[in-house]
Amino acid sequence: MPFTKGHGTGNDFVIVEGGVELSPERVRVLCDRRFGIGGDGVLRVLRDGDRFFMDYWNSDGSLSEMCGNGVRVFARYLLAAGHVPADATEIPIATRAGLRTAYVDGDLIEVDMGRPVFLGDSKATVGGVVYDGAGVSMGNPHLVCPVDDVAPLDLTRAPAFDGDFFPEGVNVEFSQVLGPDHVRMRVYERGSGETLSCGTGACAVAVAHLDGQPGRVTVEVPGGTLVVTLAETCRLAGPAVLVATGTFR
Repeated sequence: MPFTKGHGTGNDFVIVEGGVELSPERVRVLCDRRFGIGGDGVLRVLRDGDRFFMDYWNSDGSLSEMCGNGVRVFARYLLAAGHVPADATEIPIATRAGLRTAYVDGDLIEVDMGRPVFLGDSKATVGGVVYDGAGVSMGNPHLVCPVDDVAPLDLTRAPAFDGDFFPEGVNVEFSQVLGPDHVRMRVYERGSGETLSCGTGACAVAVAHLDGQPGRVTVEVPGGTLVVTLAETCRLAGPAVLVATGTFR
């Protein structure tokens, strides 16, 4: 089975073409970092009429509505594989959360992530400590919890959350303010665990930091730096890199 490996600020993915049959078990094998290729998820390239559809699976074999870094890496792959013209600067990509458009500018790819939606206030618990948070939907659910320092948090296990408030599960972000337009983030992604980056999570953190008002926020994640611009919609910018191709047996 041919594959490509890519990442966006350390949020890494196995990319396969549409002819590859996927199942939860096969996705878990592909994403296993010791016995497989390794990744936070699998991106499968499918057709949706005259557009491409990003079929995204979490590393635990579950399906997800949206992945911001995944969309950017998916766009990079479409360019490299010749699925779209090499000089394309706008690439529409269908997802389970709706259409997203990627804008290519050299090494950087920016994606219009759509309108964020505030879901209300909720809480997360880590190590017996309860953190207040704001629910934000970026096409998938997030809970953004401000903290003084993200470094001490133990995210080796999933934070506890209100299952009635988030019946489909939730990505939990912890954000530390570094400046008026600069934050640091760590995230526990549902279906994947703590990851080095989460694009939709960075958007949710920026939206919560700006309290929904227009602005631009630099979001530091363990895997690098993302920039989120909030106006009528939310736009996510950062590097998207393909690192390897091969065959998985």
